[in-house]
Amino acid sequence: MARLFPIRHVMGYIFSLVLSLVALGVIYWNLSFAAAMVILIISAVLQASLQLVLFMHIGETDSKKSLYLNIAYAAFVGLATIFGTLFAMIWGY
Repeated sequence: MARLFPIRHVMGYIFSLVLSLVALGVIYWNLSFAAAMVILIISAVLQASLQLVLFMHIGETDSKKSLYLNIAYAAFVGLATIFGTLFAMIWGY
């Protein structure tokens, strides 16, 4: 019966909510810009890794090379889109 209840997923969901509340708390706390950015970046990295491991099942296959290659490609496309938009719309290139 213990295997039927997904305790890891429930704990991951609760931890995800806590990380979201920490990121929201940065708005209300009177922090310097550097401290706020450090907290936001750390919580974002933890949130992304939690989502990949628990909810997207990144470690549950034998083909880890293709999974990490797909993540690297997605990160490249995301960064290219973000910086391409910044170059075109804000920086005037």
